[in-house]
Amino acid sequence: MGDNGTMSVQPHNPLHGVTLEAILVALHAYYGWDGLSQRVAIRCFALDPSVASSLKFLRKTPWARDKVESLYLFMLREQKRSLSPH
Repeated sequence: MGDNGTMSVQPHNPLHGVTLEAILVALHAYYGWDGLSQRVAIRCFALDPSVASSLKFLRKTPWARDKVESLYLFMLREQKRSLSPH
């Protein structure tokens, strides 16, 4: 929140306004569960993975959430790079 009680605007933050669920769904679509478990070594991606169980774990585990958010930003850069002409 800003000083006057309004939400602060973060126009250059690619995570602003993106839910953890949306991040997880996008990562799963891009990498799959196997790819996710290779890139972020947490059990909820390797053993009987699901969006619901992963969200539950990530919401209470800040270090894992940070890794997932970092991977999401990396994925966005990769997508942008693959779309730009060489």
